[in-house]
Amino acid sequence: MTAASHASVYSAFCHSARRWPDRGILNVLPSTAAAYTIAAGEISYKAMLEQVDHYAGRFEQAGYGAGMRVALLLENRPVYFTLWLALNKLAVSVVPINPDLRAAELEYLIGHSEPALVIATAERSAELQQAAETAGINLRVITPDTDFPSPRENAVVAEKLQGEAREAAVLYTSGTTGSPKGCVLPNTYFLLAGHWYATVGGIAALSNDGERMITPLPIFHMNAMAYSFMAMVTTGGCLTVLDRFHPRSWWSDVKASGASCLHYLGVMPSILMAADRSDSDKDHSVRFGFGAGVDPKLHAEFEQRFGFPLVEAWAMTETGAGAVVAASTHERLIGESCLGTPAGDIEFKLIGESGDAVDTGQAGELLVRRRHENPRYGFFSHYYKNPAATDEAWQGGWFHTGDIMRLDNHGNLFFVDRRKNVIRRSGENIAAVEVESVLMRHPKINAAGVAAVADEIRGDEVFACLVCDNPSPAVATEITQWCLTQMAYYKAPGYIAFVDQLPVTATHKIQRADLKALAATLLTDDATTNTTQLKKRQST
Repeated sequence: MTAASHASVYSAFCHSARRWPDRGILNVLPSTAAAYTIAAGEISYKAMLEQVDHYAGRFEQAGYGAGMRVALLLENRPVYFTLWLALNKLAVSVVPINPDLRAAELEYLIGHSEPALVIATAERSAELQQAAETAGINLRVITPDTDFPSPRENAVVAEKLQGEAREAAVLYTSGTTGSPKGCVLPNTYFLLAGHWYATVGGIAALSNDGERMITPLPIFHMNAMAYSFMAMVTTGGCLTVLDRFHPRSWWSDVKASGASCLHYLGVMPSILMAADRSDSDKDHSVRFGFGAGVDPKLHAEFEQRFGFPLVEAWAMTETGAGAVVAASTHERLIGESCLGTPAGDIEFKLIGESGDAVDTGQAGELLVRRRHENPRYGFFSHYYKNPAATDEAWQGGWFHTGDIMRLDNHGNLFFVDRRKNVIRRSGENIAAVEVESVLMRHPKINAAGVAAVADEIRGDEVFACLVCDNPSPAVATEITQWCLTQMAYYKAPGYIAFVDQLPVTATHKIQRADLKALAATLLTDDATTNTTQLKKRQST
């Protein structure tokens, strides 16, 4: 039995739908409706339950069942949640697909996750069908309003588990070894996320009286899918999901949604603070914002200007709510990258390079686990097809986060840096090795090294040091434009510098520290080509 006393996400939703049938569960603003050519307005719990059960019946009749997976590329459309709940009812897992992914990435994701079916927008169906064929997966790609075909042969790939331990989703996250890793997430993961949010209290307290939350974050990530949606399901609240973050219309959208709380990422407060002040800056009903990465220099000023606190929190796709930390108390420290004190149901420690615990005030890698008979309760189940990576992450019985933090005398955790070689751009994690592997496919590139450089708005930007024949600014532009057809736009190089050689070890591995230092030096070099203006989200 979970903390929420349900065995599945569908069960939890059914409970709320029967308790609050006439309340809205999802709200679609006119701007989002126009972007997706769908109806605006609220969808009630009762109406959504009817839709969910209808879809579930169709899936079941077509032959879908426990242990199968269905991949979804539906952007931030409400039908994403409807299909997820319908499939969850049948113990079918979902594989959310980031719509920014392109050819090479789609081929990998489909080939690795082995879905029985892909449901996508009409505009992306042909591309996904080609990706599946290239990956050697014989499946159909359909739109939500298409008749459901039979699942492909040998479609049962998930572990045979029961109840809340059953797989609910596989989310792909960037790592340090190149290809993204598939985080297998059980029903427990989502149920605990909803329960945690509903009971965290303090500044982020939610009631059962009809909360309203707005998020512009992608629902194929754990933030919106696990925390935002499950928090509203658990408390009988209503979630407004925007198609994306629109700075100019953000506050009007917030007001129109009637939001009592909102979700953000670090780049959002920075952009909003850059806008001209207005008499309507506090013309909303928001009690708190929940997110991560606000610029410490802007934290206090943001709260004063817009009239509500920002609750800084930490979690990972792998940890879920099994080890979430949030500065939700009134004693929180503002403008210090403080995450607050871990709750009593979390065990944690900070270790140095030697593996020994560091002293208070010293920086060390954060290790976490659940204070529970099962230390992995609420975490991801495992990395799909990668037991070695799972074992490495859980070495010594602790989950190794790769994040460097420090602890003060009052028990507060402060974020310092990331140990992993991950570039974090506008809230997206980008594995340098993954970008390098794609770059090396370009015929003009002989060697590639990718590092993060500082960006005032996005946090990090992708900097590529390349060894090429006949380099020029035109070639740099050509390479970036090619990258935009092979990977998500945010992963493509924002800066390209041509070098004679990369800093490598005796075994020809890239010296990451030296590469990062080199990138920082070359950032202001006149010979470096700035291609950030090319990095724009492509229309879908």
